[in-house]
Amino acid sequence: MGASTISDYHAGLAEPDRAICDRLRQEIDAGLPAAEAKMWYAHPVWFLEGNPIVGYSKLKDCVRLIFWSGQSFDAPGLQPTGTFKAAEARFTDVGEIDSAALAAWLEDSRRIRWDYKNITKRKGRLERLF
Repeated sequence: MGASTISDYHAGLAEPDRAICDRLRQEIDAGLPAAEAKMWYAHPVWFLEGNPIVGYSKLKDCVRLIFWSGQSFDAPGLQPTGTFKAAEARFTDVGEIDSAALAAWLEDSRRIRWDYKNITKRKGRLERLF
């Protein structure tokens, strides 16, 4: 069975992945203080008004940070991923995390959002919220 809390998720990681996730969690919590953080589909995810905003997961060779609306962000540095509006950054060492870039992405994530919460109701069509 998977981790039931974000702390449990981190505890199950080896170094340096735990250091990366600890740093991401700290900066996301600081940058999105109004967000609800929880485990979602076995990974840490932060939500605003019921919409997934940002999360991360351990992949085979890195930790992937994903912003659900990241392809619409003004701040550079994220790579498109998936079939909707998501974008990602990947890390293999905590030293690769650029705090200024992450702060800019978090700022964009508050102001630029697509409505993933209602995507099923809209039969796979996304609408921009902000």
